[in-house]
Amino acid sequence: MIRVLLVDDHPVVRSGYHRLLEQAGDIRVVAEATNADAGYEAFLTHMHACALDVSITDLSMPGAGGLELMRKMLTRHPQAKVLVFSMYDSPQLVRRALDGGAYGFVSKNAAPDNLVAAVHALHNGQRYVSEDLSPDLLKSRLCRLDDEVQRLASLSQREFEIFRLLAQGSSAADCARALNLSPKTVANNQTLIKEKLDVTTSAALVHLALRNSIIAPHAP
Repeated sequence: MIRVLLVDDHPVVRSGYHRLLEQAGDIRVVAEATNADAGYEAFLTHMHACALDVSITDLSMPGAGGLELMRKMLTRHPQAKVLVFSMYDSPQLVRRALDGGAYGFVSKNAAPDNLVAAVHALHNGQRYVSEDLSPDLLKSRLCRLDDEVQRLASLSQREFEIFRLLAQGSSAADCARALNLSPKTVANNQTLIKEKLDVTTSAALVHLALRNSIIAPHAP
């Protein structure tokens, strides 16, 4: 039996994925979480008990997102198999997730059976991207990117997570609380992020995030 942790902030959506996975017959969802903090606690609990094979996480959630959750998971257990499952599936985000240690990426726009296939692949030690994404994403790292995307790629995982939260409208204080950082650390990172991205205003930062599908147009 393949034991799975499922992290997604939408209860109805999460319930549907739970049923989909368990209908496969050899997959059991052993824990669910609605945000990154709860997801990390569930991850620690089940990894400690050797009762977890694959962790599935969305990218965009209130507070810390899926990339930050994955970073914490892999810092604690480098061999953990993390599958990102998100509606935000731009090449930049897919590459960032894979470069950050994800074993696979499934777009929520893909056929549902892609999620089941991905869980089976990861359990067998194979990497996976859904059939609607380019398989070259598994082979290539950040290459031949335009200047803007290269600047995005220069951000560290922590800087990128702060950038995502700021672009969604979070204040520096909100970021500090979500990521368990000091306000001074967030402020210093915010300055560095703007320098790396070559933007001078918060509006420009938001527009850059929108152009690269880091956030949705309706995000607050």
